[in-house]
Amino acid sequence: MKRKSKGRPIEKHNNAAWANIEKTKNQSGVSIPSEEQVLNAKQYVDENKK
Repeated sequence: MKRKSKGRPIEKHNNAAWANIEKTKNQSGVSIPSEEQVLNAKQYVDENKK
């Protein structure tokens, strides 16, 4: 099986909620976004409800 090259990313995550990480949890390493990013994500979801 031939593996694909990792030269170019497929997706851009510049505007993802985790893009501006405020801190991470010690044991799990889970990133916690800033409050501003959480509010932006909520606004996006509220505007795009069907």
